[in-house]
Amino acid sequence: NWIAPTDTPGNKEGEEIVVNFTIFGRPFIGLNGGPQFPHSEAISFQIPCKDQAEIDKYWSILTSDGGQESQCGWLKDKFGISWQVISHEMNHYLGGLDPEGSKRATQAMLQMKKIDLAAMKRAYEGS
Repeated sequence: NWIAPTDTPGNKEGEEIVVNFTIFGRPFIGLNGGPQFPHSEAISFQIPCKDQAEIDKYWSILTSDGGQESQCGWLKDKFGISWQVISHEMNHYLGGLDPEGSKRATQAMLQMKKIDLAAMKRAYEGS
């Protein structure tokens, strides 16, 4: 639905209010709430990857040209947008049936920038 700029507080006539866009083949809708809603890290996009190769691919793309690595699979792209590059496989290690293994995997993850699934598995297994 399109909303006229005069129907929203904080926007001037002629400013875009709703923008549709696609990132990595997925549709998104952006809503311009006006200057009272500045961009922050309270919003991030999550990329659930099927394996380490996919993690490596998206990490490389998003940190290139001025992106910044953070901790535990988080990063900011060159525009300052926060992303979580993760894998469903992590759930097995972080919330697995072995509580001690999960603690070890969590501690290993806390030392990582980009997620390393093999290192998390080794930590979980205690090897």
